[in-house]
Amino acid sequence: MSLTVEQLSAGYGNIGVLRDLSFSLEKGEVLGVLGRNGMGKTTLIRALAGTIPTARGAIVLDGEDITALPDYQRARRGITTIVQGRGMFPKLTVRENLEMGRIAGGRAKRDRRDEVLSYFPRLAERLNQLAGTMSGGEQQMLAIGRGLMTDPKIMLLDEPSDGIMPTLVRQIAETLARINREEGMTIIIVEQNVPMVFGMAHRCIILEKGRIVAGGTKDDIAESNLIREYLAI
Repeated sequence: MSLTVEQLSAGYGNIGVLRDLSFSLEKGEVLGVLGRNGMGKTTLIRALAGTIPTARGAIVLDGEDITALPDYQRARRGITTIVQGRGMFPKLTVRENLEMGRIAGGRAKRDRRDEVLSYFPRLAERLNQLAGTMSGGEQQMLAIGRGLMTDPKIMLLDEPSDGIMPTLVRQIAETLARINREEGMTIIIVEQNVPMVFGMAHRCIILEKGRIVAGGTKDDIAESNLIREYLAI
């Protein structure tokens, strides 16, 4: 599923955060969004998901302008969002969390549980465990798995490495790359963990004060001075 963003501006009330962002993704591309804290990365995810309104510009999904659509309508068109902090239901079991993903949106979906458990075997071992008792990395696997249960075409990920052990970060990154490869899923990943992004993304953009200040392939970004200039690495 392709996505085009044209001159997008968004924020909170009278506070503008994103300013005239334009980029596009073809079906099956992975876009990494890099930038320091407070530069608009999470706001971009929220604007694409429809949880905050667009002040100006357009969001076009497979040729359809979805700029005015609410978040649940965007979800029905195949956009799933994995929020920072996981956002799962801690007092429900792993099995119940996955089922919540399948029934979300009010329409019948194919049951993808076997596929999800093949991506994340650790979840298969914990189907009857309360989600709130799992480690941060396991909860992130569950959040991604629940997103996959919605049978999405585009996945938006907001800081999936936050608070997770490095070994599990690598495992999650490898699994996301596998999902992209096997399903042709379009992915936008917002992340401060540059190695994780470079391990997945085909292209990257860098945000600075709500604007795109650089973009290109991950090799273009890695071989330039952009990381040092804008990410303080």
